[in-house]
Amino acid sequence: MKITKTQAGQTITYVVSGRLDTVTAPDLGKEIDAVTPDIKELVLDFDGLEYISSAGIRTVLTAQKKMNKQGVLKLRHVCPAVLDVFELTGFADILTIEK
Repeated sequence: MKITKTQAGQTITYVVSGRLDTVTAPDLGKEIDAVTPDIKELVLDFDGLEYISSAGIRTVLTAQKKMNKQGVLKLRHVCPAVLDVFELTGFADILTIEK
């Protein structure tokens, strides 16, 4: 998995590619843990993310919980396979998923 971080004002974007699974989810989790309270928008850009496991979903839900307290979480460029996982688990209903 590769993570690229950019920040513009109160928005942080992480572009995540590869596989978000048991091995790699802790890396993204550390990045999300480091998001400071002054950040009002967290974007997870999944352009290039080809697979997500339950550990990856847990990391996304942790990000959602964190941002519910301080702003908004948005998922962008979610491929059909990953979107199917969010829809099958019912999490597509509680996440903001943009095209």
